[in-house]
Amino acid sequence: MSRPTLPLDGACRCGKVKIRISAPPMITMACHCTGCQRMSGSAYSLSAAIPAEGFSVIAGEPVVAGASPEAGHHFCPDCMTWMFTRPAGLDFFVNVRPTMLDDVSWYSPFVETYTSEQLPWATTPAAHSYEKFPPMEDFEPLMAAYAARVA
Repeated sequence: MSRPTLPLDGACRCGKVKIRISAPPMITMACHCTGCQRMSGSAYSLSAAIPAEGFSVIAGEPVVAGASPEAGHHFCPDCMTWMFTRPAGLDFFVNVRPTMLDDVSWYSPFVETYTSEQLPWATTPAAHSYEKFPPMEDFEPLMAAYAARVA
């Protein structure tokens, strides 16, 4: 696990929506919930929590879509690639799908969530696992541990 070389640019599948991160992730995660499985078409979704001031859309205009618009899932309006999430009430970070970025060589999930819904064969190298979502009081120590690991 390493820190990315910043800034990092990325794009949706068709390339019409482009993003840039200019701050290192606060933490990286993999979510095994069935909602993420269905939205990603995979065994889990990947995310990197980027400080809000370190994230920008540099081309195109993503749309909010998905089963629950309050979740803040942003997609390309053309190819419908799920690119990032801005959870309501948590304005200090943006959950970026790291596979949108041009360079993902640095990425590895540090935490995995919703292992209670994990497909039996789907494994990750995450150092921390939770049956559901971690309690809010766990995030500060998890972010400190992540920062120490990538330092």
